[in-house]
Formats: sequence, C-alpha cells, structure tokens
Amino acid sequence: MLNFSPSCERNQDYILAQLKHLFSSVDRVLELGSLSGQHALHFAAALPHLNWQPSDLAENVPALRENIRHGAPENCLAPVPLDVTVAGDWPKQQYGGIFTANTLHIMSWPSVVQMFEHLPRVCRPDTLLAIYGPFKYRGEYTSESNARFQQWLQDRDPLSGIRDFEQVDQLARQQGFSLVSDVAMPANNQLITWQKQG
Repeated sequence: MLNFSPSCERNQDYILAQLKHLFSSVDRVLELGSLSGQHALHFAAALPHLNWQPSDLAENVPALRENIRHGAPENCLAPVPLDVTVAGDWPKQQYGGIFTANTLHIMSWPSVVQMFEHLPRVCRPDTLLAIYGPFKYRGEYTSESNARFQQWLQDRDPLSGIRDFEQVDQLARQQGFSLVSDVAMPANNQLITWQKQG
C-alpha cells in the first residue's frame, strides 16, 4: 500500500468503535486528509449504510486513488483533490459527517482557520464533525510523549504543532458548531465531535 501508515493501522478499530455510534444515522461522510486511504477503506467496509468520500491534496491523490482502486467496497468513493484552504476545491454537495484524523497538527494554524471557515459550505444543519488526533488543554499537553511529539513537529516544520482544544473549539463555535463529545483515545489522542446547528 502506498503511503502506508502504521499509526492508522493501530488506531482504526478504536476510532471505528466510536464512529459506529456517531455516524449511525449519517448517509455521507467527507474525509479530509485521507492520505493512504486506510481509514476510508476500513470505515467504509464496516459502515455499509453510508458513502465515504476520501480526499487529500492533489499531489497525494494518485497514490490514494491507486490504494482505493484495489478492493475498496462500493460505498468507498473515488478520492477527490481537496486543499482545505481553497474555497473552490470543496465539493458542491453537503455531507452528514465530516471526519479527519491526524491533520490539524500537520497543517499551519492559518490553514486550520481556513478549514473551519470553509466547512459550512459542505454541512447540513445537523452535520457531525469528528476530529481525531492529539490536543492540548489550557496550554498543557496530555502526556510527556505529546510534548516530545510537539518538539519533533516543530523541528520538522515550525508552522505545525499540537493544537489547543480551546482555540479549535472557538473556531468551531464561530462557524455554528456545538461540542458533542470529547473522547480520550489510546496513544494520548482524542476524538472530538461537534454538530452544526441551524
């Protein structure tokens, strides 16, 4: 598999256990930053009642498309190129669920802000937004390993970094999302879910 991620393999069943409940009434999910497509393939196969739309930056789509092409269930759709900072890249349709894993700490903060600014265009009044990854709370890391991970991220790209929950929650609220749940996950990650209101 191209761009294979060991961490995706390790965390997918823990995430799926939550998504089975969260997305039980959702018909279409847009995944932001699918990369290898491991999550898309795994979740689509386990959630046959919905269509899963993978997406990633244009340069990552050829490898993603190749992975999806091999043995994907029918409800895992062909991936689309999507730069979350570009308004014209976002799909025209609306989704009942938006999912992204391990992306906010890779993007720059201005990119995270732009992602939230563009989100409403693909959302219905009750759309669920589920974000998986590490977070800080009140400026504090949830573990020593996350503090070390932050240093590694910053050495690699000074614009990246583990985001503060409070700042992300504020961005969500500014776009009409209300917090639904914040679930602690293995390896010092969180699965945080918001719902679009009105």
